[in-house]
Amino acid sequence: MAELLPLQDDDLQAKANEESKKTVYIDPETGKQVPMKDGKPCRTCVDMKMWSKLSKKAVKADTSKSAEESRSPESKAEQDNSGKSKESISFSTGTEEPASEEEWRRNNCPADVETLGRSTWTLLHTMAAYYPEKPAPKEKESITQFFDSFAQQYPCWFCKDDFQKAVAQDPINAASRDTLSQWLCRRHNEVNAKLNKPKFDCSKVFERWLNGPPDGRCD
Repeated sequence: MAELLPLQDDDLQAKANEESKKTVYIDPETGKQVPMKDGKPCRTCVDMKMWSKLSKKAVKADTSKSAEESRSPESKAEQDNSGKSKESISFSTGTEEPASEEEWRRNNCPADVETLGRSTWTLLHTMAAYYPEKPAPKEKESITQFFDSFAQQYPCWFCKDDFQKAVAQDPINAASRDTLSQWLCRRHNEVNAKLNKPKFDCSKVFERWLNGPPDGRCD
């Protein structure tokens, strides 16, 4: 065991270093929290519009800085003396992208927080809905390990940290299909509450994710 201690210390130090790179930026226009890492927005933690705004700001800032550095001292003096203001940096262009462009982004660009979230919840709820009603010990162990790994590896660190805290307070219940589905529904509703979205009726998890509505519209 003594030989493992230095490695454990290294792992703890690496985790501490990783955590120190994470910050939260408040968008002055919307007041929204923007999770950052290494001074850049976490792409899987924000929606496409916010990512686009921040990306355009960064590009304009870099372009303005490069242009400023490349200008001669004489040209800088001329502009300063003219009283003209330097180019301002804006988050948005003030124009909405056409629907076709948004659709193209949705189908071809890396996932934003909304796309990732919808896809993830669809996978997790469907897994829970098809989990055995009377799982064997090996199946309980497997699903528990899956959620443990999921909580460690989810791409959005801001979301991941919240999920880890929630699981610590209310550990996974893999005793049956129903208990797992209800546990996951509670996790989802916690996220809905933070996003000011309506809570889902957890009594309808199997109607939503397994059987479909009684009127047969999904058949």
